[in-house]
Amino acid sequence: MLSIERVGRVLVATLSRSPVNALNEALIARLDAVLDELAGDDDVAVLHIRSDLRTFCGGADLALMRSCFSTAEGTDAMIEVVRRMRRLFERIETAPVVTLAEIGGAALGGGMELALACDIRVAAAEAKLGLPEAQLGLLPGAGGTQRLARLCGRGVASRLILGAEVIDGTEAERLGIVQWSEPRARLAEKARHLAARFAALPKAALAAAKRCIAAQDDPTRDGFAEELASTRCLYDQPETRRRVAEFLNRSATQSPSKETL
Repeated sequence: MLSIERVGRVLVATLSRSPVNALNEALIARLDAVLDELAGDDDVAVLHIRSDLRTFCGGADLALMRSCFSTAEGTDAMIEVVRRMRRLFERIETAPVVTLAEIGGAALGGGMELALACDIRVAAAEAKLGLPEAQLGLLPGAGGTQRLARLCGRGVASRLILGAEVIDGTEAERLGIVQWSEPRARLAEKARHLAARFAALPKAALAAAKRCIAAQDDPTRDGFAEELASTRCLYDQPETRRRVAEFLNRSATQSPSKETL
C-alpha cells in the first residue's frame, strides 16, 4: 500500500495500492502515520511522495464511495472521508519539511489535491493532471478549489475545474501547476536530484521560509514581521552560524565584487 525509505535526509514515500493508488481510509491513515514519523525525526528535511504504479493517485476509492452511498447515512459518511483527506493535505502543506510530489502518471481528483498540497511538483510530460469532479456533479472538496486558485489564479482554476479539463504535464508546467515537467524516462532521476538538492540545505531555514511563504496567503498574518522574527531565530542556529562564518571567511579571500550572497 505504501512503503518508506530513507535516502540521506530524504524520506521517500512510495504509493503502491493497485490498481491506481485510490485513497481509502487505510491509505489516508498510512500517510498520516508517515507525517507522524516525520514529526519525530529532526534529520529528515524532505518528504518525497511518488508511486511505483502507472498512476500517481487516482483520487477517492470508488468502492469506498459505493459503500458510503449505499446507506442512509451515506452523504455524512462520504463527507467525513473528504474531511479526513482535507486534514491530511493540510498536514502535508504545513509539514516542517519540503514536500515533493513526483507525478509519473495520472493525478486526478483527490490525487491532484494531494499533489497540490506539496511544495514542489515535478511531472512526467505524459502524465494526466486535473480536477474533473464536475463531470460527476461534484467539486474538488478536499482543498482543490482553494489551492489551485491560489497557485495559478482564478482564471486557470476556473478553466480547469469548471471545464473538468485534464491536461498533460507539459501544459501543467506552462500554467504553473507543476514547477518542472520531464519525459517519463527521466522523471525519477530529476525528482531524486531535486530532493537531494533541497535536503542539502538547513532544515530550520527551509521550515522557516516555508512558514513565511504561507503567510502571504493569510490576511491575519504579517508576513514581513514573521520574516524578521524567523531571521532572528535562524541567527541563533549553530548551523546558520557555521555556514555564515564559512561564507564570510571565503569572501574575505575573494575580490570585493564577489562579496555578496
